[in-house]
Amino acid sequence: MLEFRLTVFKEDIMKKRFGVALVLSMAMVLGACGAKQQAESVKGTEQKGTEASTAAKEESKEADSKADAGDGKTYKVGILKFMDHPSLNQIEDSLCEELDSLSESSGAKYEYKEYRLNGQGDASILNQMTAQLIADDVDVIVPIATPAIQVVQSQTEGKNIPIVFSAASDPVSAKLVDSMEKPGGNITGTSDFLNTDAIMDLIFAQNPEAKKIGLLYSKSEDSSQQPIAAAKKYLADKGVEVVEKTGTTTDEVSQAVDALIAEKVDAIFTPTDNTIQKAELSFYEKLIKAKIPHYGGADSFALNGAFAGYGVDYVQLGKATADMVDEVLRQGKDTATLPVQTFDNGIATVNTETAEKLGYSLDKIKEAFKPFCTKIVEIKTEKEFKS
Repeated sequence: MLEFRLTVFKEDIMKKRFGVALVLSMAMVLGACGAKQQAESVKGTEQKGTEASTAAKEESKEADSKADAGDGKTYKVGILKFMDHPSLNQIEDSLCEELDSLSESSGAKYEYKEYRLNGQGDASILNQMTAQLIADDVDVIVPIATPAIQVVQSQTEGKNIPIVFSAASDPVSAKLVDSMEKPGGNITGTSDFLNTDAIMDLIFAQNPEAKKIGLLYSKSEDSSQQPIAAAKKYLADKGVEVVEKTGTTTDEVSQAVDALIAEKVDAIFTPTDNTIQKAELSFYEKLIKAKIPHYGGADSFALNGAFAGYGVDYVQLGKATADMVDEVLRQGKDTATLPVQTFDNGIATVNTETAEKLGYSLDKIKEAFKPFCTKIVEIKTEKEFKS
């Protein structure tokens, strides 16, 4: 009986020990599982955090890239050309081509087709069209040639509309800017400033014996005043007689040409004057018949029948103007401190048909002009430049 009780007691103790062991074993298994799950949870949280951080960095990079590219913003560009003539048309076409190129490459979009206007050389039309561009809420106005620039500057005074002009021959004398380096106000742009002494050098390189030079220009164009003054000084220093004639309409210009022919001048000089250039096709044949070479301050004069043109590359001028529009609008540069861009003069354009009719040898012309030019271009009489 005692043995039986001892046996039962031993079995009971063993069962209890087994139960305790089982409980401890299960606790260890559960603890291990919990630790594993916790570790996996921490790992998953860390991985998610890393992925979120990477995604945030990528989004930041993408945002920076979009900002650099213009972030797809659309800008309205108003273009106001003073009048139709080859040089101004060259500038306008080149300007628009570069704006299209910038729209493709920069991420910004430049809209101009609905805001591309022609003032037709008329002050009242220029005023109406400037008012129209302001009402259209354009982001910038690009006036081409000094008369158009002056109207736009006057009408935008006190308004927060930047002006990026093109083909201002003498922006300081025309009171468009404070200085070429720091224009001041809401205006900057590109200048086709003419080196008058250089074109005078061409005249006397071709005809060292010239004694009487005609000056033909429009008094209504401020851009002509400085080069005409420079020409007078050059000729006075040289002891050469000056005959000065002006005109503000095609008929007046034609009469002025007749007067210069009657004076028997040896050559005629015209600066970058839009009024005279516009009339060139109407009188160039009279000058050829009188054997008088006409020298103009742009290649478009030679294109329309003058003997020679001298000055800047207007295609380059238009492109540079568009680039400045991009600097002001997309890049946020201040017009007041963005310097006016000028370009090296030095391209002489010779009308070979006119030269032949005047009795000049093209080889001798090139030899005479070479010391004063960076480049000599040959051209024939046309109404417009061929693209």
